Amino acid sequence: MSKEVFFDRPIRRWLGGFALLAALMVLVGGFVRLTRSGLSIVEWNPISGAIPPLTEQAWHEEFAKYQQTPEYQKVNRGMTLDEYRYIFWIEWIHRQLARAVGLYFAVPLVWFWVRRRIPSAHRGKIVAIGMLFVAQAVMGWLMVASGLVDQPAVSHFRLTAHLLLALTMIALTVWTLAEMAHPASLPKQWSNGAVRAVIVAIGILALQIVYGGMTAGLKAGYLSDTWPLMFGALVPSGLLSFVEPAWLNFLEAPVTVMFVHRWLPFIGVALLPLLWRAVRRFCGYAPEVTRLLWGMLAVVLVQIALGIVVVLTHVALPLALLHQGVAIVLLALMVRLLHRVATQAG
Repeated sequence: MSKEVFFDRPIRRWLGGFALLAALMVLVGGFVRLTRSGLSIVEWNPISGAIPPLTEQAWHEEFAKYQQTPEYQKVNRGMTLDEYRYIFWIEWIHRQLARAVGLYFAVPLVWFWVRRRIPSAHRGKIVAIGMLFVAQAVMGWLMVASGLVDQPAVSHFRLTAHLLLALTMIALTVWTLAEMAHPASLPKQWSNGAVRAVIVAIGILALQIVYGGMTAGLKAGYLSDTWPLMFGALVPSGLLSFVEPAWLNFLEAPVTVMFVHRWLPFIGVALLPLLWRAVRRFCGYAPEVTRLLWGMLAVVLVQIALGIVVVLTHVALPLALLHQGVAIVLLALMVRLLHRVATQAG
């Protein structure tokens, strides 16, 4: 082990822990969404919000604020205080976890920075990770705020943006860890065919995640619990006629969004042999690249199977969360593969 790798070990452990905590934060966010708890706290107080209601009067005051929201008036009218406490605690834990993860990132960052322990080659990326954390936190509140005005649901666009910012943060953390683990790697070779193939694969995954976020935001996953048929047909009628103009159906019509989310992964699977061939042609049978390819293939198949089972079980909560977690694993594998291919001698 090189002296540089040994020197970076505490930073790598810190970033590795952050990636895991960020993934946990995303999964807890999914639990919040699936239990419809996200709109239970109607204010964003980064400091005082860390303290929950401590008296019965404080609980009644918090509940009174929630009773003014569209979700209570249109969905949960008649909810008891005890029922409200349940969804409040779920969202409160989510926010405390986010605060804890933020502190986990910020405190060591200041320590390492002051002691000049962060290599100059990685400072920009680590600062970007911190900025992405702040951005996804702000987008999280903007998402919640969108469900407190007229409709008892958050904007599916803001929910998707919140998710994408969090996953981009995780992906950049995984990339930075790969850079630190291979400090002597060759300069990046962005022009070779294998790199382009992996980038296309990541693009397809990103698009699938976008449609997953919009499916969640529109609650489109509950529309049909049959597969491969949807409403008794392989291709439901009227996919482009729910809203005008026709292209807007791909962004706003729940049936169309869910249809795309169901079948887009199979386009990715059909293209996997091309990815495999491009990587093999450039990298040969390099052991780490081979492990990443097989791991990615296995995770893709598991993810598709999970997606089908989630549909058939009418979005069973544990399976839906597992489906989301496997997507994070797949993203991490693809980022690792991109790094190895970009630094592999052809």
